Amino acid sequence: MLGRAIREQPRIFAVAVSGSVLFGGLVIASAYVVGAVVGDVVVPAIARGSVGVAALALAAGALFGISVLRVVGIFGRRLGAGYMQFRLQAAYRRQVTRRYLELPLSWHQRNATGTLLSNANSDVEAAWYPIAPLPFAVGTVVMLVGAIASLFVTDWALALVGLAVFPALFALNVVYSRRMAPRQARAQRLRAEVSGIAHESFDGALVVKTMGREAQETARFAARAGELRDALISVGRLRGVFDPMLETLPSLGTLAVLVVGAIRLRQGAIGVTDLVSVAFLFTVLAFPVRAIGWVLAELPRSVAGWDRVRRVLDATGEMPYGDVTLDPADPTPATLAFADVGFAYEPAEAHLPGAEVLGEVTFTVPAGRTVALVGPTGSGKSTIAALAVRLVDPHTGTVSLDGVDVRRLTAASLAGTAALVAQVPFVFDDTVRANIALDRPGVTDDDVWAALRLAEADGFVAALPEGLDTMVGERGTSLSGGQRQRLTLARALAGRPRLLVLDDATSAVDPRVEAAILAGLRAPAAGGPAASILVVAYRRATIALADAVIYLEQGRVIARGTHAELLATVPGYADLVTAYEQAEAEADGEQQPRPYDEVAPLTSGLEVEVDR
Repeated sequence: MLGRAIREQPRIFAVAVSGSVLFGGLVIASAYVVGAVVGDVVVPAIARGSVGVAALALAAGALFGISVLRVVGIFGRRLGAGYMQFRLQAAYRRQVTRRYLELPLSWHQRNATGTLLSNANSDVEAAWYPIAPLPFAVGTVVMLVGAIASLFVTDWALALVGLAVFPALFALNVVYSRRMAPRQARAQRLRAEVSGIAHESFDGALVVKTMGREAQETARFAARAGELRDALISVGRLRGVFDPMLETLPSLGTLAVLVVGAIRLRQGAIGVTDLVSVAFLFTVLAFPVRAIGWVLAELPRSVAGWDRVRRVLDATGEMPYGDVTLDPADPTPATLAFADVGFAYEPAEAHLPGAEVLGEVTFTVPAGRTVALVGPTGSGKSTIAALAVRLVDPHTGTVSLDGVDVRRLTAASLAGTAALVAQVPFVFDDTVRANIALDRPGVTDDDVWAALRLAEADGFVAALPEGLDTMVGERGTSLSGGQRQRLTLARALAGRPRLLVLDDATSAVDPRVEAAILAGLRAPAAGGPAASILVVAYRRATIALADAVIYLEQGRVIARGTHAELLATVPGYADLVTAYEQAEAEADGEQQPRPYDEVAPLTSGLEVEVDR
């Protein structure tokens, strides 16, 4: 990891290390300058009872000059190290988020949102945290080599003391790092779990409140937060044991130098200048040597964070786009075709087989037509909707727009041609205008209002306090469910798609409004879009407005045709739609549902293509 950081930011690292080496060299130099001042200025002055002004000025100038140069070294080291660390963190946050955009929907469904937030935030931060002390540690290593060399030049006995202290300090740091590694890894994992639980609870606040789950959610969060607390306390305890030892070793070295140095001084092997220089050197080395400990102490947490980041960066299954572009100026509706499509969602655990959701699905949505998907829960309707706009790719078969496999289209061409309005509406914490326009070029206020009219949303938007400038709150909390659905429908319509996919997109809207919406979508002459429509349908009004119906069971197309044909020939279809209408009738207080054969089709004599 450290090598990767250096390779990615070599110039900044060179600046930081140069400042650190300059600082380290001046630390050694300052020790010998202090020794010279004590031995050649202070001791003679004490012996004479007076001090020479010139000698004192020279000593003060030397100490001041070294201090100024050390400040320059510290500035270069800290500026370079901080800049390098923050650049790496920013670069890898961008890499992680770009990878999120590249990975398919199935991958996101297997990973908790809280974990993904932790990967992009705290894990990236932890991965590059050792970069800040790294240049200091490199400069310290250079300084230690220089210090050992200077000790041998001064006196071999004092050098042996240094050779005993410095390796012992390094070995202690290694032991510390190895014991710290599993504790830091566990703490980093628990950080992600705590974040995941918090996000899930906040995201599901409505369920938590309405189901009276506040105490249980608090207990669930408290249990995991308690584990994180205990893990961090374990980290703190280990630091509490090793930090004093790391602080004590240089002090013990200084004590040993004074003892050995006094003996060597009495023997006449060294002078006062040498003894003071070496003793001062051990004193000033105590703090820089800690930089090595800082790097080693942060490496376990860094590796744990990097492993979690690398899991995202190394994830497979991206959905690359092609280079084919459909004509953006083409005003005609698009043709959607499924040919022998099979699909299975990937399991949460990689070693388990995926359950098949769709098998040999073949149908066509002709240009300008409306096709309804009808089937019991779990029959694959939402999966077909996702495949139509390429949120996922089929495992077998092809999905095509205007005869072009959607996998060959560019991202811009696909987004400009097809639009999906999902089951669960999502509204950003922004204005109505921003939610509908989405900063798309060319979408004016007139386009926004036209889309709102088609979605039967212009009335309630006009009644809002600030109209299009009204803030709707996080996830549209100030709006009703039906209003949120109509806003998301207007958002899709504002882009003028040539294919509109509605995945039960009007379920929260009352039947009268739903019928008006669908009628508007079907009537280009009245201002509706020139678009083909694939709609997941349940209600009578929705099915009645469709030109053709595709009936699904267990991921397979059982029948296709007009509503009247399927009602007369497919018992499962008849049971399903009759049961749904019966439920609606009972809710409205009616005794009998209105027979479907009383609903006049919009088109007569429509030929429906039946594959095999």
